[in-house]
Parts: sequence; structure tokens; C-alpha cells
Amino acid sequence: MDRPTPLLTPSLSILTLVPLCFVRYESLVRLYPGEECGVFAVCGHPNAVTLSTYGLYALQHRGEESAGIAASDGKHPFRIHRGMGLVSQVFDSAALASLSGSMAIGHVRYSTTGSSNLMNAQPIAVVCSQGELALAHNGDIVNASELRARLENRGSIFQTTTDSEVILHLMAQRVGKPVEEAFLWALDQTEGAYALVLMAKDKILAARDPQGFRPLSLGRLDDGYILSSETCAFDLLHVQFLRDIAPGEVISIDGDGVHVLRAPRPIETAAFCIFEYVYFARPDSTIHGINVSQARIQMGRELARLYPVEADLVIPVPDSGNYAALGFSEESGIPFNFAFVRNHYIGRTFLQPTQLIRDFNVRIKLNLVQESVRGKRVVVVDDSIVRGTTARARVANLREAGASEVHIRVSCPPHRFACHYGIDFPDPGSLLANQLTLERIQSYLNADSIGYLNIDGLLRACGSPESSMGFCTACFTGRYPVAFRRGLHKEILERNQLTPLAAK
Repeated sequence: MDRPTPLLTPSLSILTLVPLCFVRYESLVRLYPGEECGVFAVCGHPNAVTLSTYGLYALQHRGEESAGIAASDGKHPFRIHRGMGLVSQVFDSAALASLSGSMAIGHVRYSTTGSSNLMNAQPIAVVCSQGELALAHNGDIVNASELRARLENRGSIFQTTTDSEVILHLMAQRVGKPVEEAFLWALDQTEGAYALVLMAKDKILAARDPQGFRPLSLGRLDDGYILSSETCAFDLLHVQFLRDIAPGEVISIDGDGVHVLRAPRPIETAAFCIFEYVYFARPDSTIHGINVSQARIQMGRELARLYPVEADLVIPVPDSGNYAALGFSEESGIPFNFAFVRNHYIGRTFLQPTQLIRDFNVRIKLNLVQESVRGKRVVVVDDSIVRGTTARARVANLREAGASEVHIRVSCPPHRFACHYGIDFPDPGSLLANQLTLERIQSYLNADSIGYLNIDGLLRACGSPESSMGFCTACFTGRYPVAFRRGLHKEILERNQLTPLAAK
């Protein structure tokens, strides 16, 4: 699919194009509904709020539950607006009119720690010994429960049940210290995955965890600096990409420019989430020098070499399977065509907060063009199979439409293990490949054959070892880069909140 045409040109005022962007880009962003969270920040630009709104549109695929922006002019208290739902639902003209300033941070959320409600929407804002602070976070802090219990024993009162809030409370402990020092000290106490942006009175701080699980990029527009979870937001806004914030790096941005507060870790020691390339990131984003769409095409090529098959047609599961299917078709010589038509008003089903909603969405998210597959041997290329509910329904639809054979090819290895770094499938019992062998998965799906890309092929497709980038593959291999406490659950902080401290 062609990349979206930029909606802004240097000769046009960004403020005059708000209605145009809201109409045109809303339809484009839903092509990539996704998971996790997205963070965005602007420092030193007069249109910081509008830029942040556009940036959140570009990052909508990373979270569809809530959205928020905190803005500052450096003189008055922060202005904050948050709400449940999509960016287009949260930010109407009245909401945008209530925000102003040359600094802003934004967030779109999919909950991985803390339930889905307005209380847990970000950015989180506080007034403490460090002054006024606002924080937006992507990732999971694996020792958040222990940190929170320790802080509560010292008298801290939390306003949310998210892991992110512990960072602000830790910073508040550093009374009389500069905000930069307090931020570094708080990060030293945390373990796990984080890409963070934090707004203080006259600056924005940003950080990635030492393993670099989650992406964060730095760009420049006019005299201002922009931070974004993905570079696709830069393309929309004509932001000049400067570089990725490196694993372990901490920076500060103020009126004098960008300052490195903590040097990055060596890139070869990183453990970047490889599932960003498989599923999360938009295909028009570039992460650590690797374009996501090209990585997915290479996954498809690797898959075709690993599991060749005689067939008449290669069809993708839209939308994240599109590029892998294209690569499979190019490598195998089997014609490519679209047969599934996606309802873009339904998000990815494995990301929905409840099983009831997920089961309903399976039935309405994809429709089949029956004439495309009738009497044909088809290869269905999907980016991943997590629970298997949707994949099984697709095979049934293809057989009902008259496909003579249905072969399943998956452009990543089988998911067998929990993720504790920002993906919401922590219970291995819900993972199909954790419960069944490959042969039993094939039988369960009623497919004629099934093939998953292996780890080596996935790493090659993502540029390893040429990129010298280390990857986290824990959800496939069970090898976790950062230790975690057993029994972690999305709502663990809610459960702990209901337990009196004396009983903990």
C-alpha cells in the first residue's frame, strides 16, 4: 500500500489544516490498528499542541483505548486533556482550544498494566517537590508492584493503578535535587521496558531502558524538537529525522537544544522487541535504520524458502500480513491477490480488552471475496497466530467459499511464552502454540499444512547480524533479558491496592 500523502506543506499554516487532517487521516490511520502505547512530545515549537495531535493520529495503531495531551507555555500551570477512545473522539475543537504552549507531550494507550479507564489514561500529571511534571510511558516496569508497595509504606498516595506512576513518585523523593538528577535516580530504581517522555516547567526529558525494548526517535521541525514512538509521525509532519534515542540513553531538551544526560549502552547489548517489526509498528516507519515494510517482505521471503508449497494463490491477512505475503509471493512465484476485505472500524482482535468483545470482532473484522478463492489452492500468510480463534474462523470461511486447499504460513515463530515488557498476552495458557504441537495446531485450524518462520529467518529478515542490533525474542524462546517476578498480571496493581499494606 502506498504511504499516506503528507497533509502539510511548508507553505501552508498548520493551524488552518486541522479539519482537513482530521477528515483525511482518520481513515488512513485505521489501516494499522495495534497494541501497546505510543508517546509523542514537542519542545520549542509554537504549534506544539497541533503537532502533538497530528502525531497521536499517526500513532493511533499503538493504542485505541485512551488518548491525552499535556501542554505548557512555561509560565502557567500545565493544561491537560485526556479521554477514553480514539484521538478523533477525545480531541474536538473545544478540547484543542483549551490547550496551548510551545511544549507538549501526548499519549495513546493500550493497557498492559492497569485496567482500561480514564483514571489510567496518560499523560499522568502531578505537582510535587520537583514542581509540575507530566509523564507519558510506553512499556512495562516489571518491578512496579514492589516499588509501589515501598512508596506506599512511606506515605505516597497514588492516583492511578498503572506502573508508570511509580516513576513520578520516585522523583518526588529527591527533594531539593534538580529534575534531571531526580529523573535519572528514578530510572535507576526501575526494571523492565520503558520509552518515556517527561515534561517539566521548561524542558522535556526522554529515556529508553538499557535494553531498548521499545522504540523512540528524535526529530527537528523549524526551531523545535520532536520525539515520537515511530518515524511515521515525522513523515506526516515533515519533521527531519535526526536519530533514534539509543538503548539506555537519557536526554533533556530545552531552549538551548538537546543535552545527553546519560550515554547510551552499546547497541549490541540491546534487546529490542522484534515483534515491533512483525506486528506493532506501522510499515512506513523506520526503526534502527530498518524499514518495517522491507523487514516484513524479507520475512515472507524467508518463510517461502523454509516452507515451500504448491499453490495457486497467496493471500494476506490484512493489514500486517500484507507485506509478508508479498514477499512470500515474490520468492515462491505464486501469484498474490487480496481475498480478505477488512472492516477497518474493528481493531485487531487479540488486542481487545475482553474475550467477549474479541469473539464478536472475529466474526465481523474480515469478509471474504469468495470468487477469488473458489476452486483454488491458497496460501494464507498471517503475521502471527496468538490464540488461534481468528485463524480457525478464516480457514472455515475459505473452505465454505470453495477453496480446494488452505495452507497457513506465519511470518514469525510460534508464540509459546509470556511477554512482560509491554505486550498483553501474559498468560501462556492463552497461547495456542504453548498448548499444542505443530501437528495439532494444523488439525485445530483444519489447514492442509502450516509453517512458522523460525528464529534464524526472523533475525535475518530484521537485519541481524548486519545491524549489530540485539533483539528480545522471549515470547518465542522463553529467554528473558530482564528478570521479573512470577505471577505478573495486567491488573496486579489493582489487586495489590485491595490488599491492606499490613497484609502484604
